[in-house]
Amino acid sequence: MGVDRRLRVFGLSGSRETRFAVPPLAEAAFLLDFDGTLVDAVRAADDVVVPPGLTDVLAKLRAACGDALAIISRRPVEEIDRLLGDVPFAVAGERGIAIRHRPGGPIERAALPPLPQHWLARARDLVGTLPGTRLEHKDGGLILHYRAAPESATTLRTAAAGWVSESKGEFLLQPGHMMWEIRPVGVDKGYAVSQVMQAPPFVGRKPVYVGDDHTDEEGVQTARQLGGVGFRISADFPTPAVFRAWLASLVAAR
Repeated sequence: MGVDRRLRVFGLSGSRETRFAVPPLAEAAFLLDFDGTLVDAVRAADDVVVPPGLTDVLAKLRAACGDALAIISRRPVEEIDRLLGDVPFAVAGERGIAIRHRPGGPIERAALPPLPQHWLARARDLVGTLPGTRLEHKDGGLILHYRAAPESATTLRTAAAGWVSESKGEFLLQPGHMMWEIRPVGVDKGYAVSQVMQAPPFVGRKPVYVGDDHTDEEGVQTARQLGGVGFRISADFPTPAVFRAWLASLVAAR
């Protein structure tokens, strides 16, 4: 089924006929996840492809929203810069740990509890015994990937849950797409949304948040608490391609 037909099937064929009510662009702020939302999900982060025309659509959306366009991603801010250039006004990377509020501005980093080093040692040892699994060490946390070894999901979760239980509430275990993430409590995509929305040109606008993963739930809920809306891939938009086409329909006349 082509994208145009899918837009009609899901009621997304035009910005004024969509089944998703969004604020007028002149009053809205768009805060968008990257992987699995703006671009198709890939096995390895380096395999990501920015679809042709996406940056043009985002540039038009930013102009229509008075610059109030932000990317909220698990990737570092520098990676979003490499992939999207100066198209977004604000970027929150590492799921809210690092935030740059304006182009060329400083990257602010949240204060984080130290990640116990013995967790990293145990994690390295564990993935070494489970072929197909992979450890990703991030500032303030770690991720256990099992996309290439789905049979290891339970083993990884059990180990990670045990480590988190030692933290006295400083860390939590978050599921994701074929992964388990240990991260600090309170610093998440919801935190990123709340911080971005406090600075110009976002302040006073109604946030529209779109994501695809369990880690986007806090962003969706925070946007709604701030008087905006939140949507998900694939619960609302069936695929990133359909979502991209919907975004393009919002700014088609511009």
